[in-house]
Amino acid sequence: MADEEQVSPGELASVDPATRAAVLVEALPYIQAFADKVVVVKFGGNAMVDAALSRSFAADIVLLRAIGLKPVVVHGGGPQIGKVLAQLGVETEFRDGLRVTDAETLEVARMVLTGQVGADIVSAINQHDLVAVGLSGEDAGLIVASQRSEALGYVGDVVDVNRKIVDTLLRDDFIPVISTIGADATGQAFNINADSAAIAIAEALSAEKLIYLTDVPGVLTDVSDPQSLISRLSASRARLLIADGVINGGMIPKVQACLDAVDAGVGSAHILDGRIAHVALLELLTDSGVGTMITRTDGAGS
Repeated sequence: MADEEQVSPGELASVDPATRAAVLVEALPYIQAFADKVVVVKFGGNAMVDAALSRSFAADIVLLRAIGLKPVVVHGGGPQIGKVLAQLGVETEFRDGLRVTDAETLEVARMVLTGQVGADIVSAINQHDLVAVGLSGEDAGLIVASQRSEALGYVGDVVDVNRKIVDTLLRDDFIPVISTIGADATGQAFNINADSAAIAIAEALSAEKLIYLTDVPGVLTDVSDPQSLISRLSASRARLLIADGVINGGMIPKVQACLDAVDAGVGSAHILDGRIAHVALLELLTDSGVGTMITRTDGAGS
């Protein structure tokens, strides 16, 4: 469970009117700037398996839509897939961080991602407003994929994104919730890394922002000091920090995913701590933000 306490409506009512007004005023320019802009949120990790965080995430996504943004949720489900495979007695092998996927594992992945994880996210959002629509990357040829390698089996890379079905949903103010199974021209399905799929979808949709909910607060110059958070990084500075070893270990692939996104034309990419309730709202609608925003140049993004 997250350490963050949930704020009830009663607690909000106890906040003095001036403070509540100041919060709304601070959010106003961001609401205006992001109106009708696509925001892709890659959902996973602690936020996905913690019931309270899942509920707050769903509320945040509905709120973003209500204030004029166009949120798109992209999700994986590695822990859930692993749990079902273990229950079935199927051994899992990983190579370079990717699950080797044979035919049986692929069927489990399709079942879990679309039938369980995606359905749970849709249900949570629809408890606030009946606007979420679950999609597999196989639907309407949304994610066109190709096999990465024989050694990994049915693990795929994104070749193309057919945005038509997502555009149709966004035009009618629905919230697409996309599970990351793709297919090739023959209909063969492939399991796609959710981070990579989120980048491809954000690029195809010309998204203003791509948000990664992770298990870290963002980029720190000192991993033992939360106060060393870098709130904003240009792509060039991020690459220098990687070269200098300031960004290292497991943070490198997270930052690299953000760099890939902004290089592909996404306005900005954000690394946020998914263990914090309402973290996306705090990042997008406040002056200080709470995570790390990576942009193509020093002056890009907001």
